[in-house]
Amino acid sequence: MRFIVIGITDNPHPYFPPEVSEVISHGTVFSGGRRHHEIVAPLLPADAVWIDITVPLDAVFEQYRRFDHTSIIIFASGDPLFFGFANTIKRKMPEAGVEVYPVFNSLQMLAHRLIMPYHDMRIVSLTGRPWQAFDRALIERETKIGVLTDHEHTPQTIALRMLDYGYSHYLMHIGEHLGNPQKERITTITLEEASHRTFAMPNCVILTIPLHHSEGVGVGITPFGLPDATFTLLDGREKMITKMPIRLLTLQALDLPCRHMLWDIGACTGSVSIEARLLFPHLQIEAFEVRPECEAIIRENCRRHGAPGINLHIGDFLTAPLPTGEVPEARRPDAVFIGGHGGQLKAIMEKVLRYLTPDGIIVMNSVIAPKVSRDSHRLWDEACADLGLRQDAPTSIQLNDYHPITILKCRR
Repeated sequence: MRFIVIGITDNPHPYFPPEVSEVISHGTVFSGGRRHHEIVAPLLPADAVWIDITVPLDAVFEQYRRFDHTSIIIFASGDPLFFGFANTIKRKMPEAGVEVYPVFNSLQMLAHRLIMPYHDMRIVSLTGRPWQAFDRALIERETKIGVLTDHEHTPQTIALRMLDYGYSHYLMHIGEHLGNPQKERITTITLEEASHRTFAMPNCVILTIPLHHSEGVGVGITPFGLPDATFTLLDGREKMITKMPIRLLTLQALDLPCRHMLWDIGACTGSVSIEARLLFPHLQIEAFEVRPECEAIIRENCRRHGAPGINLHIGDFLTAPLPTGEVPEARRPDAVFIGGHGGQLKAIMEKVLRYLTPDGIIVMNSVIAPKVSRDSHRLWDEACADLGLRQDAPTSIQLNDYHPITILKCRR
């Protein structure tokens, strides 16, 4: 099959170069979004067949396959290779031929209207995508972020999320209906102002930090090791948090620069998840905690430290509705920290092993306290032996007057 993908803007009277106009005039099968159809309908041949691009996309591609002996001409917004439909074609039909006629994408057009150089702009798409890449750009303190929006990830919801996690010193530049002479509008406002306004779709956003805020965004620069005193604690109990030096050694044992997904089981205050999120923002983090009262504590600590994007699960890990059967590799953990087990360590590790990637690792900290006849270290050794897990050499450390702690690590 052969696809010709033509980029267009929101202009209701689009201009196409002679080469592209020639392609359109000889076409028979066309496709695009409904908004695209409204724009180009007057330019199509009288006998044109139109296929709407709607979800589910598999049904759309089934329609395309009915025309495998002709070229399908597709209209797409901006540059079809910039988070665009040409990439979808290459993914779903890698054997198909693809030809592209791009125009400026919306973020380029917004930068042009603002007379803003954009070679240093971090690009994030929230169009049908989760917050992960956007959160990472914030945590990494990018000073210029271009954002593609959708009906859920609007300028207003973006501003609210940024304010909630302390990234308050950005300016937001919004471009609505870019390329449409009658509807185009450019707005530059603070996040607080954006949080109270709605904007017409389609739109896109560029976030910048003004020069007078050169000291950084609201939450400041992330220290290497978050002070324990900055965390809200469970019932004010200092022992219910993994102390900072232990926390950093634990993250080192988890080998997080090389990992993709971390499970934090027994998250309590969220200190391990939050430290990991800020130091390794590429990670997807799933935090599990059985105590309902910890939910508000973890969320408060995430906001306080500017750590969005930690997925929190409240309830018993052993009965939590985790995926069953075949789990896509991207959703399987390759690093697991067990911060609490309630005497069910072996059962927890058995469940973890149903999901852990083949090269995954499990880490736990064992406290050696007096009057404990069956300590966590012994439970760990027994579980590793019964489950056929290989242990790395343990690391022991004692901080001040606290009980000694041994950092334990195992793998398949």
